[in-house]
Amino acid sequence: MTVNTKSKRLLAVALFSGLGSFTAAGAEEIDNLAPEATATEATLSFWDIPPLESAFVDTTPADKKDALIVGELGVDGGDKDRILKLAREISDGQHGNYDSLLIAHKGKLLFESYYLRGRINLPHPQASATKAYTGLALGRAIQLGYLTIADLDKPLVSFFDDLDSTRFVEGAENITLHKALTMRSGIRISEEQREAFENNPSQLEGQGQVQAHLEHSEPVTKESQSFLYQGIDPNLVMQVIEAVVPGTAEDFIKSELLDKLGITNYRWPTAVTGLPQAGSRTSMTSRDMVKWGVLAMNKGKWNGEQLVPEEFIARAINRIVRDSDDDNFADDGSVSNIGYGYFWWQADMQAGDKSYFSTSAQGGSGQTIILIDELDLIVVTTVHRLENSVLRMTAERILPTFVQ
Repeated sequence: MTVNTKSKRLLAVALFSGLGSFTAAGAEEIDNLAPEATATEATLSFWDIPPLESAFVDTTPADKKDALIVGELGVDGGDKDRILKLAREISDGQHGNYDSLLIAHKGKLLFESYYLRGRINLPHPQASATKAYTGLALGRAIQLGYLTIADLDKPLVSFFDDLDSTRFVEGAENITLHKALTMRSGIRISEEQREAFENNPSQLEGQGQVQAHLEHSEPVTKESQSFLYQGIDPNLVMQVIEAVVPGTAEDFIKSELLDKLGITNYRWPTAVTGLPQAGSRTSMTSRDMVKWGVLAMNKGKWNGEQLVPEEFIARAINRIVRDSDDDNFADDGSVSNIGYGYFWWQADMQAGDKSYFSTSAQGGSGQTIILIDELDLIVVTTVHRLENSVLRMTAERILPTFVQ
């Protein structure tokens, strides 16, 4: 994706107060209207960020020279009036505590809005959307030749040199990267053992985490290698990244993925292992979430460069796990046929008499990057204390406005 420069920008900006009143700026040249966190606010905990006095809604997003092409809602796609109606409802709190909603269509960012704790320059907690970023970092290692696609089916323990295999539980050798990327490592740690880890975190430092999990898990069996949404599996993937790339996983992710995407304003904290957090706890700006979506939508390409192999992206965003007893697989009205790939979720979205395949990076309470490939549509949301399903809202309120 290349930068789209303009010497002049005509905006239609809608501002909603918390009480739902509406004012609209005229078509004029306006710069830097999106709400920004102050230097003081940027140092605060997310939960201490003061809510916006008015929601900010922009149907012609600003060109921020951040490698995102911008366009105009209603001109370059979408039904402007219907999206603005939805934005008013979000501002009124009818869909939960949204902090942002952004929409990109056919390679252009057409809609950008911020509410409550949302700021254009403030990284927002991502929760489990972090897992998708971790998976794409592994894909980057494959693209650069530190791993191969075939390695995804090798025993995970083969990537480590400092483990004592004589102490592993039965079946540990059956765990592969493919299984870990689909939440099917089969590792099962009791609550009692988890508490023991918490009381003695030093045993989890470095590859000690892998040793501890493979030593204290229940036996890994065909039955246990069923889908279980847990933090252990992305941790295993991060451990492999650390083991195979030159230098550290942290430096690799920064230089080979984040820097490539132009993502500089983020938080990716360190876990007790000394490695980057793998399953949660990152923070990204909403615009940078759009970039992750563009990378996946473009089959691993960014600005013409193949950052992640197309085959890896295909596995990540398509259904591999098709059914499960896990509560996350429950249908929700117009959203059905839930699946799971490499740390990405899939679902069919019903709009009218037609069903559309969607794939999404998801974090608890509504941090989502939703891709609908058939419509070349990307929807990004950040939320705190979610009340209604983001996927269902997207299916019922956003997707239909882009259907021709």
